[in-house]
Amino acid sequence: MNNLKATREGYVEGILQAGRENSRVVVIEGDVSTSIGSASFGEEFPDRFFNLGVSEQDMLGEAAGMALAGFIPFVGTYGVFVVGRAWDQIRTSICYMNLDVRIAGAHGGISVGPDGATHQALEDVALMRVIPNMKILVPADSNQTRASVLASLEVDGPVYIRFGRNPVPQIYSRNERVKIGKGNLLREGDDVTLVACGVMVGLSLEAASILENRGISAGVIDIVSVKPLDTELLLRQVKKTGTVVVAEDHQATGGLFGAVAETLAQVMPAKMGVVAVRDSFGTSGSPAEVMEIYGLTASGIAEKAESILQ
Repeated sequence: MNNLKATREGYVEGILQAGRENSRVVVIEGDVSTSIGSASFGEEFPDRFFNLGVSEQDMLGEAAGMALAGFIPFVGTYGVFVVGRAWDQIRTSICYMNLDVRIAGAHGGISVGPDGATHQALEDVALMRVIPNMKILVPADSNQTRASVLASLEVDGPVYIRFGRNPVPQIYSRNERVKIGKGNLLREGDDVTLVACGVMVGLSLEAASILENRGISAGVIDIVSVKPLDTELLLRQVKKTGTVVVAEDHQATGGLFGAVAETLAQVMPAKMGVVAVRDSFGTSGSPAEVMEIYGLTASGIAEKAESILQ
């Protein structure tokens, strides 16, 4: 892992490629085009770019209308606003009719850092998980984010793509492909399975190296597709280890941990732990400082795995 790059850059690369390949692709955004990078799409495709200002409910309503007219809208703004302020429009105007709308939630998680609690989306995955027809992608690096944008065009119905602002290590190559409903086994392990998404994937790989130095064999699964979940991959690895640690930059309730725990509780009960935000709002600080405060670190993941194994 090297070459730090923000996942939002992969989102921009993805919508630009999608726009060049498909004239039905349009972009709707909420006055944050410079922040999340979608201004590049507006420069190249001015007739397919719509800035509706700080008006998230209108953005999703317009996206629903465009989808009914045959377009494929990408609606992009900060995740905490697009999900929190427009949940009713997402549920009733888009998901109820299973419309081809792609919702881009920027600034996901506390890893955003200095913007603070009001702008740190920690509940968005949980809110999207409970709505029928919604698919959820939480990519780990910019290449996987670009691939997630393109993968969203291969399925029918709504897709939520969550990404961040802070540069993260590149895990995947430029030609990475994403398939909705499939995860990636990045490392084999016999003692514990580390299950992660987004920024926590790279940290889980670091944690696996720490554990290896302590004589513990840790496997790492990247769950880029939080919904639908790759239950086949998950169950295959958990059958081998019997112990799971889920790591996510999100509330511990309702997100990836919820999806994994619900699956295992019904099919294959296992010893489980979670490294996530525990029923708390975020705070301001540098991304590294904030992640340290909430224990979202490689050492935190390794310590959680050790404590469960003991």
